Amino acid sequence: MTLLIGIDIGGTNLRLGVLDNGLVIDDVRFQASFSEICKNNTAEIAWHKILEVTANAIKVMLEKYPDVSSIGIGFPGFIDPKTQKILQSPNLPGLLNADLSGDLSRMINLPVLVENDALVAAYGEFRSLNCADRDIIYVGLGTGVGGGLILNGKPFGGQHGMAMEIGHMITVPDGRLCGCGNYGCMEQYASASGVSLSYQALTGKVIAADEIAILARAGDIDAMNAYETAGFNLAIAMANIIKVLDIRLVLIGGGMSQAWDLMSNMFQTTLSSALIPVLRGKIEVKLSSTGDQSGIIGAALLSSASRGFKFTFW
Repeated sequence: MTLLIGIDIGGTNLRLGVLDNGLVIDDVRFQASFSEICKNNTAEIAWHKILEVTANAIKVMLEKYPDVSSIGIGFPGFIDPKTQKILQSPNLPGLLNADLSGDLSRMINLPVLVENDALVAAYGEFRSLNCADRDIIYVGLGTGVGGGLILNGKPFGGQHGMAMEIGHMITVPDGRLCGCGNYGCMEQYASASGVSLSYQALTGKVIAADEIAILARAGDIDAMNAYETAGFNLAIAMANIIKVLDIRLVLIGGGMSQAWDLMSNMFQTTLSSALIPVLRGKIEVKLSSTGDQSGIIGAALLSSASRGFKFTFW
């Protein structure tokens, strides 16, 4: 029995699963307000809290499954492909050059692989799909917007570990300030936090994206506009990515994909108009095939692969 742990860390939740021969046999979610921890504490204190929460969650699972051989983590940020250090996390402010892999390995005495959350989710989707596609674009809609790319069956992280940072493509010049330091990044409009900001700009009210979704489905015009703004900005970014990569299959995942019905019409209309005409009608956009398990599946499988040989993200 080959047991692996995969962890998907987000701004508000920590998702942890155990895999046996590639199949998820246990899956739990922990409330972990990492975004608030980072905003309300010094970087050092925030990092210790993040480590403590993550290590405790792992230890709970290890008590049930002591034969786990390795742990993989998908983390929302820019990950150095050589050191696995977190260079920066726009949605977890203050974290710079944080060594999650090394620090956690020492705490739990197991090998830990850390990679960008959207990249591991892309790999999880790829391994879970039963189709001939070996090239996949994955988009994770959550607190931010992440992107992952699978080329010829391999995760593509880029030379600096920052390939497919699609959330930081600028779609509104001189627009909203982003956590990365630029203005007008797509995730400031197409993420859960972006939808909340759009609704606030229209109404002056500060409410969460899932509440706005309820209002939109009830016919609230401002709520509908907030989600249509998300679909528009995501489509503009995606059209440009497809023009560069010419990949047929796009998968949409992440927590906010549950509101895809509120974005899809605007997304499809805008994508079609923004694509090169000969590509129109040739791009397949699907929701995640794994529900919200792609991150833990990909992280776990990559941790196993990295132990057997030097795993290279191109």
